[in-house]
Amino acid sequence: MSPAGCPHVNSFKVDNWKQNLRVIYQCFVWSGSAETRKRKAKSCICHMCGAHLNRLHSCLYCVFFACFAKKHIHEHAKSKRHNLAIDLLYGGIYCFMCQDYIYDKDMEQIAKEEQRKAWKMQGIGEKYSTWEPTKRELELLRHNPKRRRITSNCTIGLRGLINLGNTCFMNCIVQALTHTPLLRDFFLSDRHKCEMQSNSCLVCEMSQLFQEFYSGHRSPHIPFRLLHLVWTHARHLAGYEQQDAHEFLIAALDVLHRHCKDDNGKKANNPNHCNCIIDQIFTGGLQSDVTCQVCHGVSTTIDPFWDISLDLPGSSTPFWPLSPGGDGSALNGESHTTGATTLTDCLRRFTRPEHLGSSAKIKCSGCHSYQESTKQLTMKKLPIVACFHLKRFEHSAKLRRKITTYVSFPLELDMTPFMASR
Repeated sequence: MSPAGCPHVNSFKVDNWKQNLRVIYQCFVWSGSAETRKRKAKSCICHMCGAHLNRLHSCLYCVFFACFAKKHIHEHAKSKRHNLAIDLLYGGIYCFMCQDYIYDKDMEQIAKEEQRKAWKMQGIGEKYSTWEPTKRELELLRHNPKRRRITSNCTIGLRGLINLGNTCFMNCIVQALTHTPLLRDFFLSDRHKCEMQSNSCLVCEMSQLFQEFYSGHRSPHIPFRLLHLVWTHARHLAGYEQQDAHEFLIAALDVLHRHCKDDNGKKANNPNHCNCIIDQIFTGGLQSDVTCQVCHGVSTTIDPFWDISLDLPGSSTPFWPLSPGGDGSALNGESHTTGATTLTDCLRRFTRPEHLGSSAKIKCSGCHSYQESTKQLTMKKLPIVACFHLKRFEHSAKLRRKITTYVSFPLELDMTPFMASR
């Protein structure tokens, strides 16, 4: 699909296409009322094999339901030249010409509106809109003005997760991954073809987890199989002790990366030459420029990364004065307050030139001798989903403490100042 979007959507956008799409969402996807849910259960079967399962899709051009997993909907699209179908599980639009799930602003707006209507009919969100804070919560709200009261028009998560004994570190990462649209489209489109002999594939388990999250069930999910597989493949996280969420994220991405296969069917062992879904979404390129202080020759290396670890003010490592926006001006989409630290500040420190000193001389290829140098890190390639890790814990021979510095995040982050210039 081109960066401008799917060019095949316009063939559907004729006459009363909005009303037709609303009817499909109301009757066959969200099904807010008990009557529509019964009608969906009776009518939504594959018109080729009669199955209820196998990821049913509905043709957007005619009344036709068929399996996605068995490619019955693909056969219909090819014979009728009906290029668009809708996933009846979560409402995603699939284009058979692009061979991918697509995004269209107008269709997405209709989907969200119909989902809200269905939730309202099912009573989802009523307990949130009528929520009243306790005395303790009122006290917390007074001391934390940044917190917001949950209202009826807020975005509600798909499903909760049961804590299996200090597993909140895992649950918060799972919630972040399941709400990532590109991962959702991959795991719900049955693209993974597993060749592992036993039930030890983390990609298969994540596929099942996405199915559970987008099944429409409102009861909390118990991720016991996921926890067991994490213990199996990342033994340093095994046990019921509290673990670090960032460490779990990297371990999970690493195992998913190893269990995925690229387009050529080769094992994804090299992060530099991998086309698996994890690397497509999370892998960026970090450029390191080492400049000789004598001849000013530059040695450049580019390494892949899944996350960026950022230092915070308040640690024993030297920081720098706050950005010029600290006087209340707006910088990089952020509204600064006096003394506040921002994500932009942390990124600016991460990408500033660092003098390595006389104790860390390197052999310059231009001078052919060991010289003092400076080092600067910049982004050569940005990942689709960027992960920033704030170094909240400081460890040294004499000190071990948590850094509680408040860091504000902008709604929109301009990464241009931190990109490599060459």
